Amino acid sequence: MMPELNFLNPELIQIDAEADDKEGIIKKLANLLISKGYAKESYLEAILEREKVFPTGLPTEGVGVAIPHADIKHVIKPAIAVAILKHPVQFNVMGNPEEKVSVKIIFMLAITDPNIQLKLLQDLMEIFQNKQLLLKLAVSRDVDTVLKLMTLKENYNTEQIDVAGNY
Repeated sequence: MMPELNFLNPELIQIDAEADDKEGIIKKLANLLISKGYAKESYLEAILEREKVFPTGLPTEGVGVAIPHADIKHVIKPAIAVAILKHPVQFNVMGNPEEKVSVKIIFMLAITDPNIQLKLLQDLMEIFQNKQLLLKLAVSRDVDTVLKLMTLKENYNTEQIDVAGNY
């Protein structure tokens, strides 16, 4: 397992999350991180502002993802909040803000060390290149399946996991 994925926590994974738009889901996940003691109150405003200037939507193959995050000064302890959305929401595309992408999976990063944040982003980019893994995450029905898919990433053979996430 990639050490940075140790920041995944069952209490921060939401299945069938619902929101009308990107601001709605960002608020939901940021407030979850704040309420559980991972982020400061300033985190929500910081992440919304950063998303306006540096959008985090990624038009990955199969399933759109977003990786909203804020400066480390707004974080108390490291964590990754994950939302598998019931209905996709539109995010502006990273590096191409005029373009939009329909996002189904959100990884909200709350990281205290810039070096770890960079490594985590690299690890996530590797995961995002695995279309089968993203499709399995998108249809995951429970937190355990999401955790297994994310943490077994290096060890699994895609033939062994069916679309429902069963082993």
